[in-house]
Amino acid sequence: MSIELEVGTKAIVTVPASSANLGPGFDTLGIALSLYDTVEVEVTNSGLEVEIFGEGAEDLPRDGSHLVVKAIRSALNVADVSAPGLRVVCNNNIPQSRGLGSSASAAVAGVAAGNGLAGFPLTEQQVVQLSSAFEGHPDNAAASVLGNAVVSWTTVPVDGHSLPEYKAVTVDVHKDIKATALVPNFHASTQAVRRVLPSHVTHGDATFNVSRTAVQVVALQNYPELLWEGTRDRLHQPYRADVLPVTSEWVNRLRNRGFAAYLSGAGPTAMVLHTEPIDENILRDAREAGLRVIPLEVAGPVEVKVVQA
Repeated sequence: MSIELEVGTKAIVTVPASSANLGPGFDTLGIALSLYDTVEVEVTNSGLEVEIFGEGAEDLPRDGSHLVVKAIRSALNVADVSAPGLRVVCNNNIPQSRGLGSSASAAVAGVAAGNGLAGFPLTEQQVVQLSSAFEGHPDNAAASVLGNAVVSWTTVPVDGHSLPEYKAVTVDVHKDIKATALVPNFHASTQAVRRVLPSHVTHGDATFNVSRTAVQVVALQNYPELLWEGTRDRLHQPYRADVLPVTSEWVNRLRNRGFAAYLSGAGPTAMVLHTEPIDENILRDAREAGLRVIPLEVAGPVEVKVVQA
C-alpha cells in the first residue's frame, strides 16, 4: 500500500536547458546549458491545478496531459507514494520546440519533483531512466539530470517486451568552453525533422561520425581547439538542411569563420561551442535577421529543494 504525502509539502526544481548531438553524436551526446525552467510542486488536499508562466504559457495544457504532471506521477508511482492533490507552477525560460531540450527539461523537472516529494528514494540513474522514457532517447534528459556534458546510450532488450534502458555518464567540460545559441523565431517538430533522415548510411559516413564523436568527447574535456573538427557530421545535419534552411545558413556562416557551430538537437537553433568571443558583427547580423542570440555557460545538474509541510 502506497504512502500518502502530507498536504503542504513542496518541491522546488531548477532544471537546465540542454543541447543534443553536438554535431556528430546523434542521440548520444548532450550538454547542459545555463537557461533554466523552475517548477514548484505542492501537495494539496485534492485535484490538480497547473499554472504556466513564460515560454509556452499560451499553448501548453493545464491538466493531467501536461508533461511535467505526467512525469511527477511517474516518479511517485515508482516510489510507491501518492498525493491527494497537486498544485504545479511552471516558470518557463527555455524556448519551446527550438532544439534546447524544453520537453526533456519538463520531464526531468517532473521526475525530480516527484522524487523530492517522496524523500529522494530514486537513484540518479532511475531519474535518467524515467525522464528519458518520455523522450525515447537519453541525450537531452541525461544532460539536464547530470549536468556538464554527457555520453548516453540506449540498451534495447532482446526479449521483445521489456522496456529500453537509458544510460549516461558525465563528461567534465573544459573551463574555457562557453556556448552561444542563435534561436530562430519559428518552431521545429522533432518528428518532422527526423522523417528526412535516411534509413541507411554508408560505411564511410558511419566511420566519419564515429571518429568525430570521439574527437568531440576529448575536445570537450581537454582539447577545445578541436571543437570545430569535433562538431563535423554526415549522419543528420546534411539531410536536415533543406527543411531548416535558416539554421543551415547560420551554421555554415559561423563554421566558415572558424566557429564550432552545429544544429542543436532537431533545431531550429544553431549552437556554437567556443572559447573565444564570436565576432560581434556576426551576432549583430543574426539579431537583424530576427534570431535571438543567447550567451550561455555550461550548467550543472538539476537542483531540487524540498520544503516540508
